[in-house]
Amino acid sequence: MIAPSRWPLWLRGAAAVLLGALAALGLAPWGWWPLTLAGLAAVPALLLSAETSWRAALLGWAFGAGYFARALTWIVEPFFVEPERYGWMAPFALIFMAGGLALFWGTAFWAAHRLARGAGARVELVILAFGLAEFGRAYLLTGFPWAGLAQIWTDTRVAALLAWIGPHGLGLATLAVALPPGLALVHRPGPRAVLAGLIPAGLLVLAGLVAARAQPDIAMTGKTVRLIQPNARQDRKWDPAWIPVYFRRQVDFTAAPGQDGARPDLIVWPESAVPVLLDNAASAFEVIARAAEGVPVALGIQRREGARIYNSLVVLDEAGRTVGIYDKQHLVPFGEYIPFGDLAARFGLRGFAAREGQGYSPGPGPQLLSMGALGEALPLICYEAVFPQDVNRAPARPRMLLQITNDAWFGTRSGPWQHLAQARMRAIEQGLPMIRVANTGISAMIDPLGRITRSLPLGQAGYLDAELPAPLAPTLYSRTGDAPVFVLLLVLAGVVVMQQRAHARQKGS
Repeated sequence: MIAPSRWPLWLRGAAAVLLGALAALGLAPWGWWPLTLAGLAAVPALLLSAETSWRAALLGWAFGAGYFARALTWIVEPFFVEPERYGWMAPFALIFMAGGLALFWGTAFWAAHRLARGAGARVELVILAFGLAEFGRAYLLTGFPWAGLAQIWTDTRVAALLAWIGPHGLGLATLAVALPPGLALVHRPGPRAVLAGLIPAGLLVLAGLVAARAQPDIAMTGKTVRLIQPNARQDRKWDPAWIPVYFRRQVDFTAAPGQDGARPDLIVWPESAVPVLLDNAASAFEVIARAAEGVPVALGIQRREGARIYNSLVVLDEAGRTVGIYDKQHLVPFGEYIPFGDLAARFGLRGFAAREGQGYSPGPGPQLLSMGALGEALPLICYEAVFPQDVNRAPARPRMLLQITNDAWFGTRSGPWQHLAQARMRAIEQGLPMIRVANTGISAMIDPLGRITRSLPLGQAGYLDAELPAPLAPTLYSRTGDAPVFVLLLVLAGVVVMQQRAHARQKGS
């Protein structure tokens, strides 16, 4: 029997951190999903080694801290855009982000230890509590579901299950596969424990294969989209000496001849691609329209309305007139606005108030924009593609998803790859193609099965013309959203807790 309970608490905590970091290697760009399963399989040993609920919480927190510290190393990148001013903040940003997100996992450990007795019941309950904790991480305080467990399957056929049960359902299935074998190893090491690990893993893979085989062939629309990737370095993006260089680069890419001289049906520039406010962009739009030669253009720009500033996507017609505007509605806390800034302004602290131009203001919510001959698209600006619940809130079903982003903030290591993986997940969940245009990459055309049909490399300036895939029929997840999995978690957790209380009463009598 494996008995980590004999180890001192500090050693168990250190082991939990290392196991969490190991589990994060299933995420992009590494994609070593067996290591995620191996790391999660250690959760029962950590949980059952805890003498008290608070020690269980500490071990769960340590496991989460290791996981998120490894997964979110890219969070330091924005602080090195101006390292002489902000570089000292980078380690603190990673520590506080990883430690804060780990509180959700620590709470799951605490609840499982507190509410259940017996090894089996505690492991059952920690699986359910883990699932509920991930809901909390995705929804509370504007949410941050980055590095969810379902993301380890993006490059596998198991990802097809996203269309059926969504990211929370697939995350729950991942826990259900990894943790019971870990319990068997703690109590019954040997051939049976190995078999206990192989059977659930095989069932998950089999379910993924069945879901993948059920997917229809993807038709093509015959419409072409040009993706413009200027590769504007973040430290130069707003430099007056470099602004005209990057703008002219995008104009030249827009005007470039297509294959066999054919023009695309839509041209897309990335987030904040035009270096002036919308009200002052008439002359820039004339230049863009001439370069586009009658092709509509979707691009990112900032706009002002009164004192408020918005991070927006606009659509230009053949004459350079604005025919559609979308304002980003899910903003990055502390990156694009300060939480409760408008409330603080009522007490005289106006320096953080979005309504007075301090940071961005949120738009009214998801909306569809016409992309001419291609049909209607659901725009997503940068961070918004991380939230499946926002995509599900679209007022109607679009023909495509359209993400514009400035991933220069994420550097060139794990961040852009993880952001791309989440964009691919949204395509699978909805059964819709996604047009993804990123300032520094990775720009890509993604089909409704989450496959990249064409892409531009990270850190390279260029453009490409990619044919737009046709959408599939609405998926089960697009019709139901997260509610079924959330209700299932609540019901099963309630059943386990009631069984435990009934067992305790029987023992007491």
